[in-house]
Parts: sequence; structure tokens; C-alpha cells
Amino acid sequence: MTVMETCIGECRQCAGLFRLGRDVEAALLMVDVFEGAQQLLLSAPTDIQQMWAQLLLQMLDCQERQDWLGMADYMEYELLDLLESIPA
Repeated sequence: MTVMETCIGECRQCAGLFRLGRDVEAALLMVDVFEGAQQLLLSAPTDIQQMWAQLLLQMLDCQERQDWLGMADYMEYELLDLLESIPA
């Protein structure tokens, strides 16, 4: 399994945990997801890195408001789209 596949799987798992209301468990996994995503995005073009920074701020805002469904949506859709847009 590649690093990208692992990160995508963790994104989906984390989103599922947030949807189930298991926010503490999801938040612990989220740290790993963000670290993996950051490593993948280090070599990405500047515009994708800027989109990552904006997305990260939006997700952290969801976390601050305890909007777990919003967080799940960002992780499962927006973050996955961003990761898949990284040129191979």
C-alpha cells in the first residue's frame, strides 16, 4: 500500500469516526492524517499547498466549533480531492 493509499484510507476512517460522534478517537487519528497529508503535499505545486493551508484552517475552525459533521465532510471530500490532485 502506498503512502497516498494509506492517507486516503485514514481520511475515510477518520471521517467515519466523526460521523459516529466518536470525536476523541477521530481527533487522535486526525493528527496522523494531517501529518501524512503534509508529507504528501510538501512536493506539491504552490497552488495546491495554498489550498491545503486554506482547507486546514477550515477544518480547524470546524474542530473549534465542534462541528464534527462538517469536519467529516471536509476530510472525506475536500481533503481527498486535494490529495488526488497532486501530480504523480
